[in-house]
Amino acid sequence: MERRPVVGETYKHFKNKNYKIIAIAHHSETGEELVIYQALYGDGMVCARPLDMFVSEVDHEKYPDVKQKYRFEKIETPVLEMTIEDRMMKFFDEDSLEGKYQILLTMREEVTDTMIDNMAVTLDIVIEDGPISKRFDDLKRAIQTKQRYEQNNWLR
Repeated sequence: MERRPVVGETYKHFKNKNYKIIAIAHHSETGEELVIYQALYGDGMVCARPLDMFVSEVDHEKYPDVKQKYRFEKIETPVLEMTIEDRMMKFFDEDSLEGKYQILLTMREEVTDTMIDNMAVTLDIVIEDGPISKRFDDLKRAIQTKQRYEQNNWLR
């Protein structure tokens, strides 16, 4: 699915309210995928909506004045504009190894030993002590190796 939401992303509803994706769930009886999202206003209500409905276009017959094309549209916050702490959280929340790798690449100039240790823990690996640049490269290689292993394992 081209417009599949990802945990941690922020979306704007066509009625101008913002929501954060918490999870993609599977209905236990029907297997239907549901988007679990939280309001970023008021009391932070948590909602669920079928994935197909979440990514659908606005009914412009029912809402002729709405300019937004889709019911929910992703709000882009470029990773480079995020604080290093937000990038760390995005790394932790990211489900895909490719996503983690891309986030890691943006952190080269700011990464610390503690950050490398914390990222390694989430990947269930250990990065040996040494110069920060070597540790950073070791973490990159570890992610790439995991990606290759998981891809090859998935193909079997």
